[in-house]
Amino acid sequence: MKRMNILIYTLVLIAWISAVSCKSIEEFLPKSSRDDTIPTALVVREPIDVRIHTMGEVHPVRTETVIAPPVSGGTLQIIRVVETGTRVHKGDIVVQFDPSEQEYNLELNKSQLEEAEQKIKKMRTDQAVRVAREKVTLLSAESAVRRAALKIKGNPLLSKIEARKNEIALEEAERKLEQLRRDIQSNADSDMANLAVETIARDRAMLQMKQAQENIKNMTIRAPINGIIVMGQSFQLIDTSGATIFLTSSSELKEGAQVSPGSTMAHIQNLDRVEVKSRILETDRGNLAAGQPAEVWLDSRPAQPYAGTIKSLATYSNTMSNVSSTLELLESLSSRSFDAVFELDPDGEQLRLGISAQIVIQGKNIDDALSLPRQAIFQKDGRPVVYVKNAEDWQTHNVQIKYLTENRAVLEGIEEGTEVALVDPEQGEREGSSQAIPLLSLRSGANP
Repeated sequence: MKRMNILIYTLVLIAWISAVSCKSIEEFLPKSSRDDTIPTALVVREPIDVRIHTMGEVHPVRTETVIAPPVSGGTLQIIRVVETGTRVHKGDIVVQFDPSEQEYNLELNKSQLEEAEQKIKKMRTDQAVRVAREKVTLLSAESAVRRAALKIKGNPLLSKIEARKNEIALEEAERKLEQLRRDIQSNADSDMANLAVETIARDRAMLQMKQAQENIKNMTIRAPINGIIVMGQSFQLIDTSGATIFLTSSSELKEGAQVSPGSTMAHIQNLDRVEVKSRILETDRGNLAAGQPAEVWLDSRPAQPYAGTIKSLATYSNTMSNVSSTLELLESLSSRSFDAVFELDPDGEQLRLGISAQIVIQGKNIDDALSLPRQAIFQKDGRPVVYVKNAEDWQTHNVQIKYLTENRAVLEGIEEGTEVALVDPEQGEREGSSQAIPLLSLRSGANP
């Protein structure tokens, strides 16, 4: 056993010495010997079939939001709700709330309405009786005026004192008649005002009753369209310090949960029409236009292409301020991108939402272009470069990218026949300095 261990240790030592020797010998080899191991390619002039590749995600064209009814009062309690993923049809019940409070309000408003109507009826009856009594009183006052006027006609035959008494009697009768007329008009105005007040109270009670009926109807929310339900989250109020209250997300909305009036309950995603949302790199944006045909390959149907068209292209690019992942950050560093929406024709098939899609768009072909393999382009100090071979060394050369196809890059700023490296020839010689990043790894959005 001891001899076996010695033999193993000896073999390991010999292997380590051999590895160190090989590395030392490589360092002393001429640089041209190492350059022979670097694969290269030539810049060629050729026609290019521009096929733009990108990735996206299936989204519904139409989405309806389910909102809790905006009723006054406190929270609403759910007594019935469908689960996320349920397929519903237009008119199906999605959420139902406890209507007991609204039913109580309805009965209260009905009672107030009946009370207001009874008050109006009594007021009109009393007014009719008083008006009839006032008419009789008015007729008596008018008769008194006429009798006093007849007595005035006999004044020439009477003494001055008797004549004066008749004049005073006429003046008094006329004064009483005028006062009675003013009182009747005042009573009529008062009756009209009181009736208007009670009428307003009745109308308000009727309006509140109708509102309560509408609220009861709104306690049951039905689906406005066909689609898939995506329920929202419930929230709980947590008092952590006795004074501060925090909202914390709980589970999906279930029966018994309470929500605030007017809050968003769920979304209904229609599956009859879907679209694919994607992004197009800046180098490809100028080669595309709305209405252009495309082929869409869904990850759930990898062997079945779907016909699609470009529905819309953004006129402004995404910036680094709205990136949400490392991949998006790298893409924004290498090139700006534009939001794109592709209209998809599923030919009657209902597709699942949220699945990934590979998109291929046939661009405008280029008859005469300088191109080289995409892996020959690197990103250094924020600019695309290639490594050009000269007599003794490799030198970086800035280029301008016009288009990127599936495996070729169309360039400007370099001559035909130039030999470039397919890998970074300086990799391993730099430590701590800025590294060149292969452009291919940064542009995964343009290549499936």
